[in-house]
Parts: sequence; structure tokens; C-alpha cells
Amino acid sequence: MNEFETNEQPRTETYVLNMGPQHPSTHGVLRVELELDGERVIKVRPIMGYLHRGIEKLMESRTYFQCSPYTDRLDYISSMNNNYGYCKAVEELCGIEPPPRANYIRAICAELNRLSSHMVYIGSLANDVGAVTGMLYTFRDREDILDIFDLLCGARQTCNYIRIGGVAQDIPAGFDEKVRKFLDRVPDFLKEYSDLLESNEIFQIRLKDVSVMTAQEAMDCGMTGPNLRATGVPFDVRKVDGYGAYPDFDFDVPTGEHGDNWDRYEVRYKEMFESAKIIRQALDGMPEGDYMAKVPKMLRPPKGEVFSRTEGTRGELGFYIVSDGTNKPYRVHIRRPSFVSMQGLNPMCRGGLIGDAIAAFASIDPLMGEVDC
Repeated sequence: MNEFETNEQPRTETYVLNMGPQHPSTHGVLRVELELDGERVIKVRPIMGYLHRGIEKLMESRTYFQCSPYTDRLDYISSMNNNYGYCKAVEELCGIEPPPRANYIRAICAELNRLSSHMVYIGSLANDVGAVTGMLYTFRDREDILDIFDLLCGARQTCNYIRIGGVAQDIPAGFDEKVRKFLDRVPDFLKEYSDLLESNEIFQIRLKDVSVMTAQEAMDCGMTGPNLRATGVPFDVRKVDGYGAYPDFDFDVPTGEHGDNWDRYEVRYKEMFESAKIIRQALDGMPEGDYMAKVPKMLRPPKGEVFSRTEGTRGELGFYIVSDGTNKPYRVHIRRPSFVSMQGLNPMCRGGLIGDAIAAFASIDPLMGEVDC
């Protein structure tokens, strides 16, 4: 062995690459710090806060009724679900019971919003892995849901329709017919998405057996919703807690087997069929009666605290509220599923390639307004 020969393996130095926040695949307001060995990801560190607006603190200086519109701006793709979660928490704090009709209307709104959110997810995922047409298809069909919301409350995205004690107003004339007409189209456009994407070789390669996460890793990160169910854990707050009108409906909870990008996509795809099933059952069984409980115009909950959770479009959405007996909450904290899911990026991306990190980020369906709050 001469002086230039050695038994040691050649060593490489790792380096740090910032992906975002000025990056289309990080949605413009997320910075992901990647530690790389060549093109191989060693560690992922999401750095958030570029969209922080202080919503929790703003809510602490508003009355309970004035807080509701702020929840629209959390997950601004799923404002109905956010309204539902907040109003349910205040109702539990005050001992208010919404009428059965209000609970059915809420379920319809929440599931329509779930459909809308999953359409955005499928379109964004397709776009992030290079299939731009997928986004055009999903946004085309999402317009029908936004038109229904417009008919219902005069707003398309930040709806503020679900209120403390019920809903703002009863369903208008033509609502039932418009929703049923949309539901009849659901199988057709879902098949169109499937035909466009699932048989595409590139789409399969980017998703199948990529960014695998075990059920234990997902639970250790606190992940819920479709991201947890993709690992095989059938946890759904609608089933576990049985809140509102959900105990009256028959629906399944789709789960995955491998916890990869493909399963995260498939779970959401299958959930869209289940949401359509819930909406149709709610329309068929809509009870008569009031759409709003009797709620004082100046709401002063008794001193105490509450943590209430619902199944948001991206997982368990929780509201922790502390009351000091005044008409404004003393403390508000929101458990945002998108924020929690960001913890899963490191175990998902570790050992993969840079391009896999893009697909992994898209597959967990983060909404940055909800991440930063």
C-alpha cells in the first residue's frame, strides 16, 4: 500500500438548501430547510411563520360572536368546518344545544366543504408532480360547490354561515335541488380524475412506495385525519365522538396500508364518495323545525374552560377556550391539523431525494393559513 492508498471510505460533506418561501411548491409562505448529502435528504426542518396573523390573540379581544369570522381565515379552503368547530366549542362551554335541523344543515355544509377541499388537494398534488391538467379539472368542478355556498349564504369561500346555536338562516329555495344535481355528478368527475391520474406512470412513480410513514411514526408526530388513516389507523372524530348529526349517518372510514404518498391520495379520493353519501342521507332525512337555538344577544359563558374537537378536512380540529365570565374569551388556542402534520415531513422525507420532498409536502395537504394562524 503506497502513501496515497487508504482503507477509509470517501467522505462527503452535507450542505443545507433552503426550499422556499419563494417557491411555488411551498405555496409561497413556507421555508423548508433541507440538509442534503448530494441529492439525498438527510434531514428536513420546516420553518413557519411567514403568514402568521395572530388570530388567536385577535379573538381574545373580540366578543364570542365577533370571533366567528376569524375562523374563516384559518383554513380558508374549509371555512364551514372551521366555523363548525368553533361554534361547537362555544356551545359546549355555554350548554347550548343546536336544533336537529341545524345539525343536519351543518353536516351538509361540512361535507360539501370536505369535497371542495379534497378537490383542491387532488389538483394541487397533481400540479406539484407535473400534471397541470389535474388542477384545471378539479377547480372546474369545485365551482359548483362554491355556487351552492353562494346560494346558501352569499359568500363563496369565507362563508361564516354556521353560527353559535345553529346556522345563520334556513336553507333557501332551490338548495336541495342544486345539491342533489351536484351529487349526481360526483361519480362521473371522480372517475375522470382517476382516469387522468391513476393510470399515469409518472404519477404512480412519484407517489407509490415514496415517503412511507408507519402508523407509529404518524401517531408520534400527532398526525390525524387522512394522513393518519393512510397508515392504517381508522381514527375519525366523526365516528369516535359522534357529534352533531353524524351518528344518524351510515358512512365508512377509508384507510391505507402502506402510509406512502399514494395512500394519502387514495384515502382522500375515497373520502369524497363517503362525503357525498353523508350529504344525500342528510337531505333525505332533513328534520323540520328551527334552524337556530335561543342564544342571548350578549353571550357570557360561565367561568371555565373547554376543549372541543371536530373532524376537519385535514384532521382533528380542536378549539381550547377559557372563559372568565365576560363576553370575550380569556384565552383561545386552536389545534390546527395542518400545523401538526408539518412534523411528519422529516420522517417522511429522510433518505429520499429532493424531488421526493416536493411530493411528500404536497401529499400531506398543508394549508398555510392554518399552519401559521
